[in-house]
Amino acid sequence: MSAEQICETYRRRWTIESLYKKLKQNFPLKYFLGDNVNAIEIQIWVTMIAYLLLRVIQVKSMSKLAFSNIVMLTRVTLGAYIDIITLLNCPKLDWNLLEQQRARWVASQKYRQLDLFDAQEGVTF
Repeated sequence: MSAEQICETYRRRWTIESLYKKLKQNFPLKYFLGDNVNAIEIQIWVTMIAYLLLRVIQVKSMSKLAFSNIVMLTRVTLGAYIDIITLLNCPKLDWNLLEQQRARWVASQKYRQLDLFDAQEGVTF
């Protein structure tokens, strides 16, 4: 093999190693949810799809955040109706909106729990 081919092979190998490192650090693949080959393959494919989606978000947002920080922010905001790309580009602006949404949700849950509790006791309004 020529020196250029060896360099190219090593560069490709290093890219694969970097991908494995990111997957191991950010996605829980220590334990598999199923016993058979199909279940394990599905879990690995879902992890790869999640990685690719988060990588697209990282590229589209032009954010300087590390990949692990983007994964963490996505996990935190997954249940909220918030534009993740806007959050990554302008965190202060969108974070305040997220907090307002969260406060409204918590307030609605308290009233909902109160209604359920009162209905169980037979008290109605």
